[in-house]
Amino acid sequence: MFASPTFRCAALLVLSNVFMTFAWYGHLKNLREKPWWIAAFVSWGIALFEYLLQVPANRIGSQTMNLTQLKIMQEAITLTIFVPFSIVYMKQPVKLDYLWAALCIFGAVYFVFRSPS
Repeated sequence: MFASPTFRCAALLVLSNVFMTFAWYGHLKNLREKPWWIAAFVSWGIALFEYLLQVPANRIGSQTMNLTQLKIMQEAITLTIFVPFSIVYMKQPVKLDYLWAALCIFGAVYFVFRSPS
């Protein structure tokens, strides 16, 4: 209520991305032995919650940001959610190239937000 539209958008996108990450990749750990269609239905169920947060986030964010800014912010948020998920939950190794890729994405955030929309 008191937060700016940009902050509210970012907060909703963080929550949305948690659901998205589990919907897209969680089945690789939790449902590996199940048929693909069961994983798809479970993922769709999780993705519903993603969309219930993502759609209002983009509507709120569009009050103060343009479409490119919204997309780049969403990608940066996705990365900040995905990296801990892949390392902690999925037990994936970390490589230095991932750091360079992350720096490129955060560079994109800088460039799209450095001047007013």
